[in-house]
Amino acid sequence: MNTVLITGTSSGYGRETALHFHARGWNVIATMRTPRPDVLPASDRLRVVALDVTDPGSIAAAVEAAGPIDVLVNNAGIPSMGVFEGTSAAHVREVFETNTFGVMAMTGAVLPAFRERGSGAVVNVTSSVVLGHMPLTAVYKASKMAVEGFTASLALELAPFGVRAATVQPGACLTTNFGARAADGASPGDLVPEPYAPWARKAVEAFMTQDVFTRESDVAEAVWRAAHDTTGQLRFPAGPDAVRLAQAR
Repeated sequence: MNTVLITGTSSGYGRETALHFHARGWNVIATMRTPRPDVLPASDRLRVVALDVTDPGSIAAAVEAAGPIDVLVNNAGIPSMGVFEGTSAAHVREVFETNTFGVMAMTGAVLPAFRERGSGAVVNVTSSVVLGHMPLTAVYKASKMAVEGFTASLALELAPFGVRAATVQPGACLTTNFGARAADGASPGDLVPEPYAPWARKAVEAFMTQDVFTRESDVAEAVWRAAHDTTGQLRFPAGPDAVRLAQAR
């Protein structure tokens, strides 16, 4: 029976992805910074493990507790929405520590076992912001673009060993924490200085008028397809708005 380790499963895409794999017979290692077993069903095929992807000791302990896995899904991330001028250097570092360096650290922790076994897959959840030019996302997009580039090169390095790497690019989902914050026009740690405020308000209002959005289940299904893909596909847009952006490119 196959086993998947998913980061950031307390809510949103991570939780839905854990449920998706579990419903299809997989063993699931559901990791969270602060474990909340109540958000997932009790099952002998599902374990909740504490994990902070910015802490090397926590990563080592979680990977050891998980045991052999077949797929790593790097989903944990923090949102950032606001104009760059109003974003502190500390917040920029916080975003990259989780969204970029956390992905790299988790990947590095599982690669030796994947390579030695000659199989495995790393699926990195990025965002549809990498597919187009979107305002108020400069820092967030930069953190996710870095993961896109990382994954593209990683896939080439791992292919000779039978290990795969891919990204899933979710569109805008209003039922996640990020979606709710985007609707409010702000995220913790980000500011919109007064000169930008009227323009930023209009940008958020325009965003909210789009006719399609992504569902959490769209992302879970895309992660499932990426984990099972044998064609060498590198990027998997998730949700109708993300697919539209990808096709427009």
